[in-house]
Amino acid sequence: MIDISGKRPLKRTAVAEGSIKLKPETIETMRKGKVRKGDPLVISEIVAITAVKKTSDLIPLCHQIPLEHVGVSFDVLDGRVKVQVTVSATAKTGVEMEALLGVVMALTTVWDMVKYLEKDGAGQYPTTRIEGVRILRKEKHEP
Repeated sequence: MIDISGKRPLKRTAVAEGSIKLKPETIETMRKGKVRKGDPLVISEIVAITAVKKTSDLIPLCHQIPLEHVGVSFDVLDGRVKVQVTVSATAKTGVEMEALLGVVMALTTVWDMVKYLEKDGAGQYPTTRIEGVRILRKEKHEP
């Protein structure tokens, strides 16, 4: 791990986003609350928060960070679901990896919950894809 002992704690926030492209029929099934496994957005929010909290366990060289806030929001659009994860902490290092991991796990969970709707006749996913995972913004300032 990188030595951060000489750094002082600052208020740090990172916002990440990404989306999953889905069939229009899948989006409609989600909007109607008819997905067999339950509400993908509710479950994905819990998964995103859990992933953020476990980042240092999953990415070996990440520092453990005392999190102060994790926010997850979804936007169900025509043909896609977009997720945004905001993470804040007062720490010596940033929270970008936490925000990214939250986004990726939320999107992967949506895929898992609707995969039966997304498969084609051969059991493949010709149009489903996770796209645009990125850091929108990161900030640091005095606490």
